[in-house]
Amino acid sequence: RENFIHLCNPHLEKMKEDILYHFALGTGTHDFPALFGDVKFVCVGGSPSRMKAFIAYIAEELGLGSPGCDYPNICAGTDRYAMYKVGPVLSVSHGMGIPSISIMLHELIKLLYHAKCSNVTIIRIGTSGGIGLEPGSVVITRQSVDATFKPQFEQVILGKTVIRSTNLDEQLAKELMQCSKEISQFNTVIGNTMCTLDFYEGQGRLDGAICLYNEEEKLQYLKEAYDSGVRNIEMESSVFAAMCNLSGVKAAVVCVTLLNRLEGDQISSSHDVLVEYQQRPQKLVGYFIKKSLGKV
Repeated sequence: RENFIHLCNPHLEKMKEDILYHFALGTGTHDFPALFGDVKFVCVGGSPSRMKAFIAYIAEELGLGSPGCDYPNICAGTDRYAMYKVGPVLSVSHGMGIPSISIMLHELIKLLYHAKCSNVTIIRIGTSGGIGLEPGSVVITRQSVDATFKPQFEQVILGKTVIRSTNLDEQLAKELMQCSKEISQFNTVIGNTMCTLDFYEGQGRLDGAICLYNEEEKLQYLKEAYDSGVRNIEMESSVFAAMCNLSGVKAAVVCVTLLNRLEGDQISSSHDVLVEYQQRPQKLVGYFIKKSLGKV
């Protein structure tokens, strides 16, 4: 059964041309179905260099590119986001925080719609702070929750507060968990992910430029988060889940933890260790894509 992208915007039908400004793409200048019509998997992450590394990795895993092949940035006309493609896989950077990923997702969802893509799975791969987990553990998100542990994304639109659901696809999370068991290379859990508006005070750190609470208060808050089911903290998952839900797209969030926040605030692992950690979500999602395409 074909599952097409659903756009919650009747105004787009009246537009002669849709300019995806932050991608430097437009329906009047680019043939979206020809460029992107075969896309089935979209992987998004904060860093442009990480998403370029991912497309090279997945190309090798799927046998779709020669070693050392350079993949051009489809969004080379802008420095806001980077986009790479190989076969049915699109890899896109989203920057840091809810505003940045929100802008990217509006244009990405429209891109997939204009390209007439169907049965698309979107997965955010990234890094996070863990709670009660060993560094290097991978968390597959069940629900994204806000800083008060509620599974919702709150946004002010036309002066009114709008609340949207942040549930993610339960079956997709189970499939990813099964893939982790099959590759059996690192600890993986399914848990809630807390999405915050800030890296420092919003996540209860003691090492920012401003901090008006003590360590005891911080630990109490993080333990309350853990008791509510939260296993990691990042800054994009809530709007990601909300927008994918509204667009009828299967979505998942897969993040590695760089530290256990119950034991400290600063990321002190060596560069080489952090690079290996960051490859773990790529390996898991890469295996999932290979399995989905019958290449395992």
